[in-house]
Amino acid sequence: MLDPSSSEEESDELLEEERRDVLVAAGGGSPRSLPPAPRDSRGREAGAARAASPSPSVLSEGREEQERLQREEREKRLRLQLYVFIARCIAHPFNAKQPTDMARRQQKLNKQQLQVLKERFQAFLNGETQIVADEAFCNAVRSYYEVFLKSDRVARMVHSGGCSASDFRDVFKKNIEKRVRSLPEIDGLSKETVLSSWLAKYDAIYRGEEDFCKQPNRMALSAVSELILSKEQLYEMFQQILGIKKLEHQLIYNACQLDNGDEQAAQIRRELDGRLQLAEQMARERKFPKFVTKEMENMYIEELRSSVNLLMANLESLPVSKGGPEFKLQKLKRSQNSAFLDIGDENEVQLSKSDVVLSFTLEIVIMEVQGLKSVAPNRIVYCTMEVEGGEKLQTDQAEASRPQWGTQGDFTTTHPRPVVKVKLFTESTGVLALEDKELGRVVLYPTSNSPKSPDLHKMIVPKNSQDSDLKIKLAVRMDKPPHMKHCGYLYALGQKVWKRWKKRYFVLVQVSQYTFAMCSYREKKSEPQELMQLEGYTVDYTAPHTGLQGGRMFFNAVKEGDTVIFASDDEQDRILWVQAMYRATGQSYKPVPASQAQKMNLKGGNANTDISPLYTDRGQKHGMDEFISANPCKFDHASLFRLLQRQTLDHRLNDSYSCLGWFSPGQVFVLDEYCARYGVRGCHRHLCYLDELIEYSENGSVIDPTLLHYSFAFCASHVHGNRPDGIGTVSVEEKERFEEIKDRLSSLLENQISHFRYCFPFGRPEGALKATLSLLERVLMKDIATPIPAEEVKKVVRKCLEKAALINYTRLTEYAKIEETMNQATPARKLEEVLHLAELCIEVLQQNEEHHSEAFAWWPELLAEHAEKFLSLYSVDMDSALEAQPQDSWDSFPLFQLLNNALRNDTLLCNGKFHKHLQEIFVPMVVRYIDLMESSIAQSIHRGLEQESWQPVNNGSATSEDLFWKLDALQMFVFDLHWPEPEFAHHLEQRLKLMATDMIEACVKRTRIAFELKLQKTNKSTDLRIPSCLCTMFNVLVDAKKQTAKLCILDGGQEFASQWQQYHSKIDDLIEETVKEIISLLVSKVVSVLEGVLSKLSRYDEGTFFSSLVSFTVKAAAKYVDVPKPGMDLADTYIMFVRQNQDILREKINEEMYIEKLFDQFHSN
Repeated sequence: MLDPSSSEEESDELLEEERRDVLVAAGGGSPRSLPPAPRDSRGREAGAARAASPSPSVLSEGREEQERLQREEREKRLRLQLYVFIARCIAHPFNAKQPTDMARRQQKLNKQQLQVLKERFQAFLNGETQIVADEAFCNAVRSYYEVFLKSDRVARMVHSGGCSASDFRDVFKKNIEKRVRSLPEIDGLSKETVLSSWLAKYDAIYRGEEDFCKQPNRMALSAVSELILSKEQLYEMFQQILGIKKLEHQLIYNACQLDNGDEQAAQIRRELDGRLQLAEQMARERKFPKFVTKEMENMYIEELRSSVNLLMANLESLPVSKGGPEFKLQKLKRSQNSAFLDIGDENEVQLSKSDVVLSFTLEIVIMEVQGLKSVAPNRIVYCTMEVEGGEKLQTDQAEASRPQWGTQGDFTTTHPRPVVKVKLFTESTGVLALEDKELGRVVLYPTSNSPKSPDLHKMIVPKNSQDSDLKIKLAVRMDKPPHMKHCGYLYALGQKVWKRWKKRYFVLVQVSQYTFAMCSYREKKSEPQELMQLEGYTVDYTAPHTGLQGGRMFFNAVKEGDTVIFASDDEQDRILWVQAMYRATGQSYKPVPASQAQKMNLKGGNANTDISPLYTDRGQKHGMDEFISANPCKFDHASLFRLLQRQTLDHRLNDSYSCLGWFSPGQVFVLDEYCARYGVRGCHRHLCYLDELIEYSENGSVIDPTLLHYSFAFCASHVHGNRPDGIGTVSVEEKERFEEIKDRLSSLLENQISHFRYCFPFGRPEGALKATLSLLERVLMKDIATPIPAEEVKKVVRKCLEKAALINYTRLTEYAKIEETMNQATPARKLEEVLHLAELCIEVLQQNEEHHSEAFAWWPELLAEHAEKFLSLYSVDMDSALEAQPQDSWDSFPLFQLLNNALRNDTLLCNGKFHKHLQEIFVPMVVRYIDLMESSIAQSIHRGLEQESWQPVNNGSATSEDLFWKLDALQMFVFDLHWPEPEFAHHLEQRLKLMATDMIEACVKRTRIAFELKLQKTNKSTDLRIPSCLCTMFNVLVDAKKQTAKLCILDGGQEFASQWQQYHSKIDDLIEETVKEIISLLVSKVVSVLEGVLSKLSRYDEGTFFSSLVSFTVKAAAKYVDVPKPGMDLADTYIMFVRQNQDILREKINEEMYIEKLFDQFHSN
């Protein structure tokens, strides 16, 4: 319960003055309340010099201000009235519960938090944090920062309140999953471990320098506030929603007795009775809303009655008091068409006396005994306590000098008027004593209204006892069961019960929410002596009956055929009894004491005075009485609920949660309870909800399409007669509003699909685009049962995606500022801009595939058509830039490679319309480039070999190295083009292989000729040393053999195998033959040297004249000096010649196999 403010009187005066000012400003006050015109120092009016009448503009402004104040006052009064109804729903709900199965909403990110987040990630990338990370993680974060965090689409989504920290983390997780999958496997380190490590580092960057200890506490607090709210929190929430001041809430709270469950239950019973009476009046006067068919009018009345009866059953099913002891609930059998006050005796369920048996808990606390003199101070004394008919309890023992205990005994009884006995004993010291001696006793007759505080009671002592003034201090507390609404002594006289005017002890018992009974009890009895059911009775204050003795303040309970007169000894007691019986009877008439003097007497009452009249009087003082006493049945709750739901949704979308239009559990609970209690139709509720959600969505807020789908499906089901909430009547207004909202929703969904990159950036909210497409299909259905053909849906989606292509490309060119550049730039600049634009286009298509393709999984070809349309728009700018390039400029090939690499891996776009257009543009350029390269290479061979010095360069000469590099580079260039059309790609490959074959053949032939010419110029003596240029030429041929395998082999498949095998074998054969010829020439040269040496040596053969002469000369000289044999010096020279040339060949020729062949052939010769 909320206590009134301590400064309430001051606040009351301020509020009263404030309300008076508003009323005066709104024109509600008298003319004298208007402020006087200002005067100058001479006493004249300041405006006297001007015209007597103000100008029309001044009048208009004054009138507008007055109208504004009046409008604000009307809105304020309406919100106050609405808050009274809502407060009652919160105070005593009997239809709805706070849902616990709703998805928990995440805290939304705002623009400031996004900026801080960007700064934190930028600091990490700049190396300004302590987080250790490898290059792969840094690249992932850099991509995330550049593509996602800096995106305008994300900034717009954050501004609209649709982004949470969870969304940011999910996008990063999706991004790194693709990256981690592409990383190579590492032994001992799984990719799941890498993912979890990267996410932990992301979280560290995201949190920055925040205190890690505070985060979990904040999360726990937010989770509690999001899931469930207490009544006080609900009151506070709807005060904020409706702009209600705290003091106004306190006045309403106290005046409506919101903490009094009995008063709230009685209020509900009166409201339900009023609704039934209203339905009966409508049936009599035939004033119905306009329905689709005439037959629905009678059905409407039945629906009103059944809905009220359902509410009655819900109220009846509630326990009398939550948390109280178990109590038997009596179900009432009601007819469908009977109003509450018209239930006759034949429909009543007669209560038996056993149905109203109560259960009480008594607490007896014995404090001390005073005046004990008859017992020695050292004797032991103790007390016993019992409730007659129950068990007996004993206190601890104490010395007679200090008889104090403070012992409590708890008892349970079913007697509304129990008898409590407390006795004082002392232990007997005699040997033969069987029982302890009783020193005194006291007998008490407590009731639930008895004082609870400890009190002294004089004890009854045995005869001849010295303790004439023996007293015991004790407290007896008897609780009031929850279903006992009031009790006390009354005089009563009735026609069927209590037929004698006498004083009796009465208890008002609530058996169930709709069954109450007045019961009279005797002492020590569980069942009432007599009882009367209050159903159908009307209670009111009456004047004193002079003929009845006893009782001063009278009231009665009247029913057809019966009147029961009651009287109390106290006016305040009478008021409490009348209030309790007024709640129990459920009557619409509210009893009021006869005179104002009685009200004034209440203010001087005792401390037990009921506070509700005081607060009601205070509520009247502040003008709240009209809102509190207003009859809910006389209000248009449909329009009130529309205001309530709009205000609640506005509050929800502006709170700290990324709700996407979903209400919080507490808000859902209050709205459900309001609709059930005040009869707001489900279709009206969801139509209003749809209207508000669509309006917010049109203004840029992020609304969950699943929520739209739910409300739309409910309305469609209702309008088409499927009774989602059991309501079969459909009003004309509901049908017309549904068709209007259906058209608005269809336009909204088509617009969102057309702007899918901007309404659902990076696939956020998760699954929203897919849900939007599903909702569109539902909206396009003609009725609830007939599914729409798939082709019609496909046609609408295709149209939307065509628009999307234009929207996406237009915004992309605006972002890249391509229009400004293309009009004034140079050809090179244009090509650079188009290349940059191509990168952006590819990025857009990749994002579409990554984040949106799942939503379009039903129509993948439509997404491909969208991409083709998007690329066709790009092709206009691309063609313009390419046409501006000079002839034979090859700077545009990177553009082809970029686009082709992106398109050829897409199964739907590969060799599509744009892809083929791209190929058509670049086919002539590729052919022209190859032609020019072929001519250039041929010329370089011719010029290079003419000027070749045959110095060794790598594996050959300068010319051969240049040739092979150019051929390889050309083939790699064409290979890197990855031409998508197989036939042309094979044609290019075949042509390059043939070109390489021809070029190598030319090089081999020219090298062979040069070798022969160079060899001829060498001498034939043993002074011959093979020149390095001949070795270089030999290496050229060897390298040509190796390069042939790389540059001249065609991977063309079986159809080309035989033809190409034959052609390729020619170049191989040519090289082999050329090598053989070179080897033969070289061997011939060496053999010719050998022949010269042998011819010289032949002169020393025996039998010749020169041989005899040389032999004689050598023998004569040998006597004096060591003379070698004839011819040995020549032989040594030859051996040196062979060895040195072998060393030269082994050192400078790269292929060992050909060296061996050369030596083999030399030795064989």
